[in-house]
Amino acid sequence: MLIDVVHVKPYLDFQLELEFANGEFRFFDMRPLIAVTPWNRIASSAVFMKAYVEYGTVVWPGGIDVASDTLYLDSYGALKKSNGNEAMGTGTGK
Repeated sequence: MLIDVVHVKPYLDFQLELEFANGEFRFFDMRPLIAVTPWNRIASSAVFMKAYVEYGTVVWPGGIDVASDTLYLDSYGALKKSNGNEAMGTGTGK
């Protein structure tokens, strides 16, 4: 199952708010991953907050990414979309 990520909003607690191409909004907890290589390279909040979407998945500077399948299958549903005051990130955030 390949469902592209179309928007990402990182949070300081190492959560990602994701919007998928099928219209679903979901949350993904990065805390277990940032404890291991290669994701430990994004374990500082300054780096983590630089997440952006590229080629349908979430990417960080230095080429660190997570497969969109993992992001979808291991995430949980959001109750609602971010409020209008908090724009979700797009693929232009490099």
